[in-house]
Amino acid sequence: MKTSRLPQAALLALLLGTLNLGGCVVTPPRVYVGGAIAVAPPEPRVEVIGVAPAPGYVWIGGYWNWIGERHVWVPGRWRPGRPGYYWVPHRWVAGGGGWRLEPGHWAR
Repeated sequence: MKTSRLPQAALLALLLGTLNLGGCVVTPPRVYVGGAIAVAPPEPRVEVIGVAPAPGYVWIGGYWNWIGERHVWVPGRWRPGRPGYYWVPHRWVAGGGGWRLEPGHWAR
């Protein structure tokens, strides 16, 4: 039975291609982690708030997040409410040499 072999040039190309991929690095976009940024957020977008998907759902409004050195809009969404709590929206606060995002959260 005869076995086929790759020509040496093809084998060398395959090996070199694999070695070249070893130096390839993919970095995810930098996401806001709480430090001050110098760029003020744009005005909030106007969102169309439809009908809640079920009774007891609460609208969580959209906000500007800081990703990859720019503001990126995160659209609003419906979430199940928490009895005895209300939603405090995300907001950007000026101070400390820049702007800081206070994340939205449930409060009593």
